[in-house]
Amino acid sequence: MSDDSKTEEFYKKLKIQLADTALWPAAYLYKFIIPTDTEKIKKVEGIFDNLGAVITTKQSKNAKYTSVSINVRMKNPDHVITKYKEVAEKVEGVISL
Repeated sequence: MSDDSKTEEFYKKLKIQLADTALWPAAYLYKFIIPTDTEKIKKVEGIFDNLGAVITTKQSKNAKYTSVSINVRMKNPDHVITKYKEVAEKVEGVISL
C-alpha cells in the first residue's frame, strides 16, 4: 500500500470518527510536533490565522522540537481535514498527532 493511499484511508476514517463524535460546528484541538524552527512555526500559525484560534507552543527539553497546540472552532469534519492537509503540504517535517 502506498503512502498516499494510507494517508487517504486515514483521512476517510478520521472524517467518519469526527462526524460520529461531535455536533458541528465544534471546537477542535490540533496538535503538531515541528522541528524547532521559527519559520515553520510561523507557517503553521499562519494557516490558522483569522480563524479565532488559540495557539500554544512548547519546546521539548532539548529544544530540538516544538509542540504546537491549536484550539479552533471548525465548521465540519471536511474543514478539519483540509487544515491537516494544508499543514502537511506547506510545512516540511511536521508530525500531526
